[in-house]
Amino acid sequence: MTVVDRFLQYVRFDTQSDELTNLTPSTPGQMIFAQHLQEELQQMGLEDITLDDNGYLMATLPANTSKPGVPTIGFIAHLDTSPDMSGRHVAPRIVENYDGQDITLNADKQIVLSPSEFPELLNYVGQNLIVTDGNTLLGADDKAGIAEIISAVAYLQKHPEIEHGKIRIAFNPDEEIGQGAHKFDVERFGADWAYTMDGGEVGELEYENFNAAVARITFTGRNVHPGYAKHKMINSIRIANQFIIMLPRWETPEHTEGYEGFYHLTSIEGTVEKTVLTYIIRDHDRDRFERRKKEMEHLTRKINNEFPGVASLEIQDQYYNMREKIEPVMHIIEVAEEAMRRAGVTPHVVPIRGGTDGAQLSFKGLPCPNIFAGGLNFHGRYEFVPIPSMEKATMTIVEIARLVGEGVVKA
Repeated sequence: MTVVDRFLQYVRFDTQSDELTNLTPSTPGQMIFAQHLQEELQQMGLEDITLDDNGYLMATLPANTSKPGVPTIGFIAHLDTSPDMSGRHVAPRIVENYDGQDITLNADKQIVLSPSEFPELLNYVGQNLIVTDGNTLLGADDKAGIAEIISAVAYLQKHPEIEHGKIRIAFNPDEEIGQGAHKFDVERFGADWAYTMDGGEVGELEYENFNAAVARITFTGRNVHPGYAKHKMINSIRIANQFIIMLPRWETPEHTEGYEGFYHLTSIEGTVEKTVLTYIIRDHDRDRFERRKKEMEHLTRKINNEFPGVASLEIQDQYYNMREKIEPVMHIIEVAEEAMRRAGVTPHVVPIRGGTDGAQLSFKGLPCPNIFAGGLNFHGRYEFVPIPSMEKATMTIVEIARLVGEGVVKA
């Protein structure tokens, strides 16, 4: 079975996560998918296969080298797809030898994947692409990563001449809602370091990510018949809108790039009596990140000075920039870069404008940078993945195993 065969099979599992259930995994489809993968790993003959009640699946490819001191390395991907768009009844299609023109995803609904809107398509002219039918996301984030890891393990099994140390793999739930690493048992995983296969375009290698928090501001109003409301009504929707426009207009996702942070309003739920704003706060720099949270507190106080007791703020940190945990062990980045070159890929080290499970895992004691899985336009109907990118990601895993098995680094 090829990496493409696996991917096309995996995306048919509906594994959207849901932050409102307060369960792990947050949706039953993730456990169903994990059980399917468990059976596949058993059929492959892997060892130490475990699937816990929270949907964390782990397995071992035993070492085949007698060299002393070879580290145990890990590869990790997540089971869930984003809640941003449906992952049910995904109907992938292969566009062969892409010609650089518009790709009609859904003729009836006039949904088109066009290089005029997504110019990165032109980087893949002549390649075979996997696209959606326009009704769902594709699920390359992160089922491409899962397919690549399992395909790389299968390749190593078929090529025993490639010496490697012990390799641990893990597939976890709920990355898309920021909970993927919460119940990840780092000690049981038992790797010296790991890589998440959860990046984007071919060549991406990431060990810097946003510091992240979620903020919820609740505005409590007072409803009175509008004909008799003067000096009585407190319209929470209008006050919430006042708060929104007090934040810097240009510090939003649509106006920032690179290392620039932002405030991102993700939802508004409101009536006259109660309105709730939900923001995510992001910044690569820890000091600026803390200042952004302080600004939220300042604006809440400012609202309450004008409308006493109306606004209440809750802020919860989600994850931090893994760079501080990776810099002391930069050899794991050097190994990944050399593995990419051996696989015919030019490494491209970039900061993640988001987060991965690797960020939280790094702070739990498992250094865990992020490697490309090959997909683009995640979380929506325009998601696609070039097949050669998946193949190169698979071989990058193989080459990492080979490099570590050669004794390039010691445990």
